[in-house]
Amino acid sequence: MAVATQLEILDLRHFSARQLRPLLETESRVWEQRLRWNYQSSTELLLQYLDSRILPGFVALDRGRICGFTFCVYEGQKAVVGDAFAIGNDTAQMLQTTQTLLHQLLQLLQHSPGIQRIESQLLLYDAGSINEAFHAAGFSMYPRLFMEYNLDNTSPQARNEPNLPPNIDLLRWSADHYQAAAELIHECYLGHIDARINDQYCSLHGSLRFLHNIVRFPGCGVFEPDASWVLRDRSNGAMVGMLLCSRVASDVAHVTQLCIAPGWRGHGLGRAVLDYCSNHLARAGFAAITLTVTEANQQAVKLYQTHGFFIRHRFDAMVLDRANPTP
Repeated sequence: MAVATQLEILDLRHFSARQLRPLLETESRVWEQRLRWNYQSSTELLLQYLDSRILPGFVALDRGRICGFTFCVYEGQKAVVGDAFAIGNDTAQMLQTTQTLLHQLLQLLQHSPGIQRIESQLLLYDAGSINEAFHAAGFSMYPRLFMEYNLDNTSPQARNEPNLPPNIDLLRWSADHYQAAAELIHECYLGHIDARINDQYCSLHGSLRFLHNIVRFPGCGVFEPDASWVLRDRSNGAMVGMLLCSRVASDVAHVTQLCIAPGWRGHGLGRAVLDYCSNHLARAGFAAITLTVTEANQQAVKLYQTHGFFIRHRFDAMVLDRANPTP
């Protein structure tokens, strides 16, 4: 029989990193169990922000004991729900506490002056499991897939050349590629469903910021420049594709971006660079590759499944856009 709770919801800024560390370390272990993701670097970064007492959010207490938290980040006229996590006697209680925290946070955001858009992707939660608060606030839902491919690194393959058209060069990632890479990301996501989920794709400035976050910060793992490549058209020097990778555990890589210029789709570039990356990672001792993809993006889902990826987990992206409501 479930034990009744007596929840109090208090401002996150009343709590120190020391007080919240046990809860965040529990969450880090859940990330590892569920998604093979070492979340410790993200946890330490978040604890630094918590000690600065600047993050808007809430903490749940059950009879005086910390049992959950949530926070958001403001980016101009947009707010991003950064996290929500709770512990409890059983799954139902944990989800109920999480829902209560999210209701409180979304109320705060909806009454924050100037906020036109709110985005959220909480990877730990199964699709549909925490939607109540978002549905009540009028959010649109976009189911997404967390996919995994297990590498065979027991018999390293000989170094192979990518199977690319003769006029396409494959180059290892370099900081010199920033501007061209951001321009390619912006071009690839014009009118794409992922631009509804992440509005950074909708502008060149936003695409640069997205790229900067991937390369500089540990939110999507620690960037692996040696396992990241760009494709260039030898005839004019234009970047026509890229695959970026991060390390999310000692032996697990995560594809943070794979995109091919619209005019070059259908030439097998995505498959070729993904094959090359997989072989490189296997030789480097990695055991698995993970990635996320929007379920409605069936062309990409099919590419990954053909390559050998399987669906490990299904979660939701949630978006509220007051300036451009979804029809």
